[in-house]
Amino acid sequence: MARISFIHPEDIADPEMRSWMDDALKTGTPGPENQAIRAHNKAVMRSFTMLGVTMRAEGVLEPELRELMRARMSTSWGRMFNTDCHY
Repeated sequence: MARISFIHPEDIADPEMRSWMDDALKTGTPGPENQAIRAHNKAVMRSFTMLGVTMRAEGVLEPELRELMRARMSTSWGRMFNTDCHY
């Protein structure tokens, strides 16, 4: 089984990445645990962070409906990949 390590927020030296992590810790969005994994690579962390910022700022769905859509997608993918996906 693959083991992906988490980067501790205090170990993030890049100021921009640290600000993204601080925002995640403060707001819970995106999940800080996910950001701690993405912190291995700045391009990956930037891509996910900016996508989330754009979706929240310019998205057409209400936040509550967007969460329902995320929950539905996460549970429906299980059948496609023969796995149990839990949101």
